[in-house]
This record gives sequence, C-alpha cells and structure tokens, in this order.
Amino acid sequence: MPIRHYIPITADIPGVSDSMRALLRKVIRTALTAQGITFPCEVDVCLTDDAGIREVNREMRQVDAPTDVLSFPTFELKPGQLPSREDADPGTHLVPLGDMMISMERVEAQGKEYGHGKRRELAYLAVHSVLHLLGFDHVDEGLMKVQMRRREEAILSQLGITRKESP
Repeated sequence: MPIRHYIPITADIPGVSDSMRALLRKVIRTALTAQGITFPCEVDVCLTDDAGIREVNREMRQVDAPTDVLSFPTFELKPGQLPSREDADPGTHLVPLGDMMISMERVEAQGKEYGHGKRRELAYLAVHSVLHLLGFDHVDEGLMKVQMRRREEAILSQLGITRKESP
C-alpha cells in the first residue's frame, strides 16, 4: 500500500491553479521519500504574496521584509534525524511535519531573475522548505548550506526539474 501524505494547500491570493497545487504535492512527496520518510505525514502549505509573507516574517522572526519561503517545523530535528510513527497525531495517524509559506510574487520574480521560470522556482522553494522541516538549516552559509543545495538539486533531478527550464 502506498504511503499517503496529507498536503493541504491554501492560497490567500488569486490565480493558484490546480496544476500548481499538483506540482507542489508531487514535489513535496518526492522530497519526503528522498529523505527517508516511510510513514504518512502532513505538510501544510500556504501560498501568499509579498505582503502576506512579510507580515508573518515580521511576527514570527522579527524581520520586517518579504522573503521567498518560510518554514515552521513541528520537530527540532538535525539533518538525517527523522520523526517516527510514534509522533503521529492520534486522531489523524499522520506525523505533522510542519508548515510552509511561499510568496508567489517571489516565485515569479526569482524565476525570471534566475532564468528558469516559475515552475522550477516553485518546486525549488518547496523542496527547500521540506528540508527545513526535516532539520536542515543554512544560517551559517557553511557546510550545511552546501549539503542542502546538493539534496535540493538531487531531489529536483529525480523529478526532471532542471535549472535550464524555460520560463
């Protein structure tokens, strides 16, 4: 029986298509599998604009600026450390990994800036956030950032999503 993750996607902005939602679910499921998650879990996704993510960034991190993605992990993990089935919510039987918030304005702008389009940028930010939910961080710009970038690219490669994508 396949693992069924629950990935609700809410949007407080117009224009979020079913294909964007499907892409996000596929990318998140692939990232979870690539990181060794072998049990059903939940990842909540909110798609917003720069104003929405700026407000949350200010409230939660005391940073009064928009950003591309915010991740709010349920567990304090280290890379390679995973929650277990025992961490599942008794009501849903899902392990709640946490929440991610993505600014679709940043997706659009960064997709253009980096020359690979919205689809690749949205997928990249979702993988990036999953890794944060699983204990990866990059605040020191050191080895952890390098490890994170390698994992991101490996997961995106599995999906056939490359840097050379068209806009």
